[in-house]
Amino acid sequence: MVKIMSDTSTLFSIKQGIEEGVTIVPLCVTIDGKTYREFEEIDSFEFLGIIAEGHYPQSSQPALGDIIAAYEMFGDDEVINITMADGLSGTYETACAAREQVANRDKITVLNSRTLCGPQRHLVRKAVALARSGLAKVEILVSLESSMGTAKSFLIPADFEYQKRGGRLTPLAANMIGLLKVIPVLAQTEDGRRLAPHGIHRKFNAALKDIVGAFEKWGVGSDYLLTICHADNPTRAEQARAALASAFPSATIEVELLSPVFITQGGPGCISIQAIKK
Repeated sequence: MVKIMSDTSTLFSIKQGIEEGVTIVPLCVTIDGKTYREFEEIDSFEFLGIIAEGHYPQSSQPALGDIIAAYEMFGDDEVINITMADGLSGTYETACAAREQVANRDKITVLNSRTLCGPQRHLVRKAVALARSGLAKVEILVSLESSMGTAKSFLIPADFEYQKRGGRLTPLAANMIGLLKVIPVLAQTEDGRRLAPHGIHRKFNAALKDIVGAFEKWGVGSDYLLTICHADNPTRAEQARAALASAFPSATIEVELLSPVFITQGGPGCISIQAIKK
């Protein structure tokens, strides 16, 4: 059977990965002079607590040695490693570099999912299900590629300093947005490599209406998974869930807490809203 591998950009811990049938390698975060493997050495609430003390974090891809060790564990099995979007992270490039350092490199396919979080989590689960059904690697990859083309992602940040530090907003734009107290919506680009401005709104509900309208335009319906991920902002996450449930009553909706790496990218309080065809 084809083996499936990914990392904590799926929001799965190593333990959850074992339960799901996928090998998970942790991404890393550095804060207050220390580097942690997320979910294994620090959780989201501990991480947010350190941020609240005035420390700014940095994120990084999994340690090269951890990926190599995981690859070597598979031996002669066929492997698909599903990484988060290349361009938003160096994870894909690191996974490819690690593959070149192992003897079983010809058995390993590194797949740039061109997405992250909820849709990536779905792709991993789909890959595991297809592998368990006995499909060959090439058949699994074709099915995953079909789903990947339907993924859409939006981010509503709450702390614009993180967008400025991450280069997603210029310092001037970040400062102006903060002063004006408007709510920007960022959308993942078609190639999956970056987040681009999508709209600016006065109210959170207007931002949600904008996203719902985009999903309706793209034909989101009962055959889609909708995911809301938040950086300890359950009130707005529930507002988003209610808006999506009203607009798409037959769609599957999941709500998840973001991991430290994504809190680093989106900032405390941010909300991501994503869709992918099942």
